[in-house]
Amino acid sequence: MATMNLRRTLRDNRGFLLFLFSFALLRTAVADWNPIPSGSMRPTLLEGDVVLVNRLAYDLKLPLTDVVLLPLAEPRRGDVVTLSSPAGGTRLIKRIVGLPGDRIAMRDEVLILNGEPARYADQRTVGETLAPGWVVDAVRATETLGGREHAVQFLPSAPARRDFAEITVPAGHYFLLGDNRDNSEDSRFIGTVPREKLIGRAHHLLVAADWLGEDGWRMAPRFSRWLKAVL
Repeated sequence: MATMNLRRTLRDNRGFLLFLFSFALLRTAVADWNPIPSGSMRPTLLEGDVVLVNRLAYDLKLPLTDVVLLPLAEPRRGDVVTLSSPAGGTRLIKRIVGLPGDRIAMRDEVLILNGEPARYADQRTVGETLAPGWVVDAVRATETLGGREHAVQFLPSAPARRDFAEITVPAGHYFLLGDNRDNSEDSRFIGTVPREKLIGRAHHLLVAADWLGEDGWRMAPRFSRWLKAVL
């Protein structure tokens, strides 16, 4: 009797079940959205942002796996990507700063690409809220690296890894950093990231909300960030 009821339920709801399957396949193989839970990409991405991720930006993969069926395009320096961390599998979102074969180093917070230091312009100091009632000075600037510009942030009072010796990015790997350089778990700690661990490229915000206010945690829409391009 139970088997007959199950079959009847599946038959009566096959259209809805097909929709759920198609939706799951879309999220795992074509497009996805990724909530931003931390400040590691400030000021580019804020806690409460939800980014749209193009899973077909680089590779067609077997759904629910890292198996690449067909390469589609090459990751570019400056792209903001979601990835599965090679150190534990946690989903992260970072910026590609080093391509295969690039030489990468950092000295006194200055990123050095193939022997050329990045340029930093429009530096200014702002107050950065780390938690309700906890505000620190943050230095924001526009970083130019390999001909592309993006915003970065530094926290001078925070303990951070601001120097590392030059490494050469291995073939098939990428060096990733968070835009919030002093508050990011990135390739300085997890190592270079193999291509198959790249999930997709973040290209627009879907919606955004303010999670952090002076009086405590709250939720308020940030309409000015909705549908904004991720640069």
